[in-house]
This record gives sequence, C-alpha cells and structure tokens, in this order.
Amino acid sequence: MSVIVELDIHSVDFQLGQILSTEGGGKLSLKRMVPLGEQPVPFFYISEYASDSFEADVRNHPSVSELYVVNTHNGETLYGLDWNIKDDTFFDTLLTLDGHILRASSEKNQWMFQIQFRTHEAFSRFQESCFEGDIPIDIKRIYNPTKPDAGPWYGLTPPQRKTLQYAVERGYYSLPRQISTQEIADEFGISDQAVSERLRRAITTLVTNTLLLAADKE
Repeated sequence: MSVIVELDIHSVDFQLGQILSTEGGGKLSLKRMVPLGEQPVPFFYISEYASDSFEADVRNHPSVSELYVVNTHNGETLYGLDWNIKDDTFFDTLLTLDGHILRASSEKNQWMFQIQFRTHEAFSRFQESCFEGDIPIDIKRIYNPTKPDAGPWYGLTPPQRKTLQYAVERGYYSLPRQISTQEIADEFGISDQAVSERLRRAITTLVTNTLLLAADKE
C-alpha cells in the first residue's frame, strides 16, 4: 500500500536546497521533476526574492550545469535547472526509491515536501538513508491514500479521530481499563452511549480503510 509523507527540511541540509537558497528567504515552489535522459530536471517558480545575484549564485554552484528561464508571469519566474543529482543524497535516494513529489515549496529557506512512496518499506528505506546521511528531516504527517474520499485520517471524522485518540491515550483499551465511557463523554460533552457509538464507528472505519483494503490487494 502506498503512503504519503509530509516533511520539512531546511535548505542547508540538502544539495538542491543549498543551490536554490535565497537571501531574505524568497518564496520558491517546485513545479515538477522532468526526466530528460538519465537526468531529472526540476522546474521551479520563484518570486519575491531579495537578491539580484540569485541566478549568478545558482549558475556558479559546482553541481549546476545549466539554469535557464522558461517564462515569467505576474511577478513569478519559471526556471529549469540541470544539476548533478548524485551530489544530492536526499533527492537521489528519493528518486531511486521511486518517490513521487506531490508538492514542494520553500519560504525563508525552509522547505516543505509532500511525497508519495509506493510502499511503507520504500518510505522506511528513505528514512534510513536520510538518517545514515545525517540529513535531518522533520516528519509532520504520514497517511495512506486509501480512497479518494478517505482523507488524511483514513476516513475518520474529526470528532471520531479526537475521541478515539483520547480513549487510547487515557487507557480505555488498557487492561485493566483506566477510563470509563462516562469520563470520555464528560470530556467531549456527549452521552456515554454516543461515545460508544463514536468509537465503534471509528474502529470500523479504520479497519475498512486499512486492514481490509490491504487484504483486498494481496
């Protein structure tokens, strides 16, 4: 089953981030990665950057072969970049494991990536590679694209997710049980019967969108 990961990483901690680092923390948005031959070429938008020397700084980077302007529109410039990805452990590992960048942007030299991996194993290998390469990634969220309408919480509604999380954290499912349905009900201002029904539906939704879905694909 595929997995989608949202993570933060500072520009100084990976090669492309260093290449595209901007004085004053300009705004960058990675548009797409296009494979040309064996070399993937990133296209990115940049706007509101403070340094007039940005293009010169990028072109002078030892890993960069070429930087070119694709077009400009409404104060934004679309660039294409040819660089040696083998110098970038973060990106090289990402593409080797067939990770797909869904979204990537930078502001004040802090990057946010949304990446989809084909399997949890591929994501684990990506994490291991970053750890071994001393690349400090900050994982913000992990979820499975289970169904188009499931959303990031496996189809749980916000009340279901909060109630189930609270019940687990407070020991409702521990042996012996450490909190009652009435105490959970008091926390959320609902009846104990409503708590039981909410938990039942939350667990049914979780199993349907995870275990049963995975079993159907085996």
